[in-house]
Amino acid sequence: MLKNKYVENYIKQIETTPEAFNKDRKDLVKYLKDKILNNDNYYFNEKQIENFKRWTEKLFFELEPFQLFITAFVFLYEKETNEPVFDTFFLTLARGGGKNGYISALSSFLISELNGIKNYNVVVVANSEKQAKTSFEEVYESLLSNNLQNTAEHKGLFEVYKSKIKNIATGSEFSFSTSNARTADGRRDAVVIFDEIHEYEDSRLVDVFTSGLGKIENNRRFFIGTNGYVREGYYDKLLEQSREVFATGENEQHIFPFICTLDKHEEVDNEDMWQKSQPMFTEPMSKYAKRLFNTYKRYYKKLKSEPSSRQEFMTKRMNLPEMNLEQDVASREEVLATNQLIPYEELKGFDCIGGLDFASVRDFVAVGLLFNKDKKTYWISHSFARKEYLQQANLKPPIHEWAKKGLLTIVDEPIININHVVDWFYDQSKIYNIKKIEIDNYKSDLILPALEEKGFEVEIIRKPSSIHPRLAPMVEKGFAEHSIVFGDNPLMRWYTNNVLVKTLKDGGKQYLKKDEHRRKTDGFQAFLHALSRVNEIEDSNAIEQASGLLAFLQS
Repeated sequence: MLKNKYVENYIKQIETTPEAFNKDRKDLVKYLKDKILNNDNYYFNEKQIENFKRWTEKLFFELEPFQLFITAFVFLYEKETNEPVFDTFFLTLARGGGKNGYISALSSFLISELNGIKNYNVVVVANSEKQAKTSFEEVYESLLSNNLQNTAEHKGLFEVYKSKIKNIATGSEFSFSTSNARTADGRRDAVVIFDEIHEYEDSRLVDVFTSGLGKIENNRRFFIGTNGYVREGYYDKLLEQSREVFATGENEQHIFPFICTLDKHEEVDNEDMWQKSQPMFTEPMSKYAKRLFNTYKRYYKKLKSEPSSRQEFMTKRMNLPEMNLEQDVASREEVLATNQLIPYEELKGFDCIGGLDFASVRDFVAVGLLFNKDKKTYWISHSFARKEYLQQANLKPPIHEWAKKGLLTIVDEPIININHVVDWFYDQSKIYNIKKIEIDNYKSDLILPALEEKGFEVEIIRKPSSIHPRLAPMVEKGFAEHSIVFGDNPLMRWYTNNVLVKTLKDGGKQYLKKDEHRRKTDGFQAFLHALSRVNEIEDSNAIEQASGLLAFLQS
């Protein structure tokens, strides 16, 4: 059995207090004991481990038990080849866990003579230059503050520049790069560190920078980051790959997965469970960890007054997104709550905004009018559908039954004639005051002239998806407060349930389709178009009160 005091201490801590550690870390320990620590063909390079500890604590900070545990496996080698047992490291933990600080210390150590390999170049890669330079600048400042730079007046150990750091004895360089790099041809990196991996939508960036690995001995890859908003991207791929290793014991990619996350969402309400996602919180806590813990507590307390920040807290502080971030617009209860009476008679004559959307005039077209009254947002809508399309698509909902209820009109035509749309708006204009009609840029050429000919003011939304992040808070609030009213309209509820909410990298929202062909969203998109101008119509109740006051003054 392989022995290392840092490994043994950490494993003992996990096994004696299992309730404090997440399943992934316990699975990692089981894998290591079953497949690695009982293999006499491996050895820990104790000299490198201790030198790295002294280096880090001299130039940077005191290492935590979990960092020493990881370090031991960075310097675990095969006896026959002297190559690392693990050449790929996936380190994911909650925000504030010292990922970049650890990488700073490790990068500077690996290019030094303490690692002892000539031309052992290290590069940090991230999507933005600011993030890519985080560890680089920390090393830069540390070398200067410890007087290790080489100058004309002082013979130091490193040549320190703004774009790279070079160890004089080994010729090894530490640098940074970004996703703007199209090729890594000619690079001779030994270690590539990929930061902010939660933003990688695919493997292209990884492929570019790992294509040159293998030219130098002991090459390694490090993937670091906290969970994010990109689903089915490279982060999720690594997570799946890591858990497959735990499940099967097979590890062809030689990956060392150190994964810290809550096991269940409800654990967020128990402060003792936070250490599952944040290993800094394992007792005994350092002064830094105690400050960080207090910061977590402040953010957690804000969730009651700012529930919208919960998603960010769960994703970044608990390293466990609240749910699949490609999700429904609203809960089932909230969608059903749209079934409230629409006061048609009371809305007569009042201002409204028209909305129109269709993906193709060969299947569905949706139209509607948006009103404000008594702090409610009312949506009076109608749809048109082609008979042949309905026959071919074989949609599951009872479309013909909804047609009998007057919610849509089924037309037997090669395409849906735009005159149906124009006539609908014209008929409604005899009852309500349509201030303007919002339409998608892509359909404007087809229908704009016909609407304008009838005297309607039409506004074109050049890029509908660009308005979604601005509308998302209104949509969420409206559904949550049950202030969005569709009436008894199962067609609108169907449209809404068909919408997929995609959370962007910056936290903004886009409303897409769950299925491109069979799950139509035209009615919901028309609703969004009109909602984009809701601030241009006053609450009908306020207008009524003003009209009543005017009548009083004139009496």
